[in-house]
Amino acid sequence: MVSSEEIGRAIAAARKREHLTQEELAALSGISERTLRNIENGTGRTSLETVLRVAGSVGVSIRLED
Repeated sequence: MVSSEEIGRAIAAARKREHLTQEELAALSGISERTLRNIENGTGRTSLETVLRVAGSVGVSIRLED
């Protein structure tokens, strides 16, 4: 099982590869910069829908399995 910290690290790495700041990715995803920081740090109570939207904005796919 992948942890929220691992997902956050993957999103942060993809954001950096795309040369985006946290402020830019947050705006692109329609969320606050604070929420993006929480996602990248694997903290907070962000909805799965929001995490998937942010991940999709930088080309990170998240696959759910049974």
